[in-house]
Amino acid sequence: MDSRLNYFGNPLAGKVLKHINSAGKTVSDSGLPSATQELVKIRASQINGCGFCTDMHTKDAAAAGETQLRLNLVAAWREATVFTEAERAALELAEQGTRIADAAGGVTDAAWASAAKHYDEEQLVALISLIAIINAYNRINVINQQPAGSYQPGQFG
Repeated sequence: MDSRLNYFGNPLAGKVLKHINSAGKTVSDSGLPSATQELVKIRASQINGCGFCTDMHTKDAAAAGETQLRLNLVAAWREATVFTEAERAALELAEQGTRIADAAGGVTDAAWASAAKHYDEEQLVALISLIAIINAYNRINVINQQPAGSYQPGQFG
């Protein structure tokens, strides 16, 4: 499979990605736990069918010490016993924030309350921003049919 165009080599795309990457770096440097960030990116990418991002974030998480068991169970987090209550709240918010069109009211008050119970305001801002950023990346890669499988951990810095 080949991508529809060389998005990563396009000068205009480079300008766009510079800003998205800058926002991503701000979130990555926030107080939101790194493991939670990777779990959220993986789950949103699974929902959106973004093979490129799913490949990238599972590999980055594994390289950072995430266990294979937890990585294998991200898609089934509700039934898995390996995630903390805080991670479960973040995954629920990520699912609802990714599937906004599937629910007339968007993110439920219950999902928000659960996340707010585990994360402070800065972390909630980081979590909301992360969900928005990974969804943007997913859409770019899915629309462009960016192939998955060849990513190497740390490849983009």
